[in-house]
Amino acid sequence: MSIIENALKKANSQNLIEKNKSELSSNKEEKLNSVFVDKPVDIKVSSDEFFIPKDNQVSINWAALAGDGFLDQNDTKSQLAEEFRVIKRPLVNNIQGGEVNGISRANLILICSSLPGEGKTFVSINLALSIANELDKSVLLIDADVEKPSVSKQLGIKQSPGLIEYLEDEKVTFSDILLKTDLSNLNVIPAGKRHKYSTELLSSQRMYLFAEEVSRRYKDRVVIFDSPPLLVATQAQILAELVGQVVLVIAAEETPQNIVNESISKLSNCDVVMTLLNKTKKELDLYGYNYGYGKYGHS
Repeated sequence: MSIIENALKKANSQNLIEKNKSELSSNKEEKLNSVFVDKPVDIKVSSDEFFIPKDNQVSINWAALAGDGFLDQNDTKSQLAEEFRVIKRPLVNNIQGGEVNGISRANLILICSSLPGEGKTFVSINLALSIANELDKSVLLIDADVEKPSVSKQLGIKQSPGLIEYLEDEKVTFSDILLKTDLSNLNVIPAGKRHKYSTELLSSQRMYLFAEEVSRRYKDRVVIFDSPPLLVATQAQILAELVGQVVLVIAAEETPQNIVNESISKLSNCDVVMTLLNKTKKELDLYGYNYGYGKYGHS
């Protein structure tokens, strides 16, 4: 079937973040601990490894991942690998030409679906793996489905403090929640603990500042958010306002057209919205945007 890029230009640019920069601290330790604070700071960061403690270095369970139908790091010529090469290309192209095309925060990508079970986490992880395998790209995969997180479990990573802890507590730093995986260009931020005010935390100023900072500071990094389903929780719509690109995953022959239309209407303020048909039995067509993955399509 097809992936369709629909650039939806905002009528008025949204100035969510004041661009005033806080003064640099003269204390070196304070500099390292203030990579992400309530106001962006001008600290030059040369390497993520400089900030990630050894305890935050984790290994992906590649065997279990491949057994569940995800991309296999040892088989880069599979149909699924080729499909995600096609899927990622327009997203990467938008990142490279984001400022020229007027796409704000083009390197922030939200993967969502209308309903549970359409395969958004499957797409999020495979897209992250595919982009991370490029020589000049690094990926930060964030599990923002804070009500039903599954990224860490799927990757075989032990659950640890994550996005919720960072948003809830100003003493928690970015490096506290960042996990470096054994795939050199892939880092992960878990969802963190369950919280009764998770929606309010995701819509907080600290979350807006986090998104702005990670987009502005790391222009060569692709940040992928695995979000809750659009029609189940308001969190996905909140997150969609923070990113430059949205991929709406649609389960073939399962999701009604009116449900898809309702989801697209909720994304009307987003710069770029793409749709990706999942679980289709159609064959791959690498010369267009027609492709699908049958048995692989699961969440």
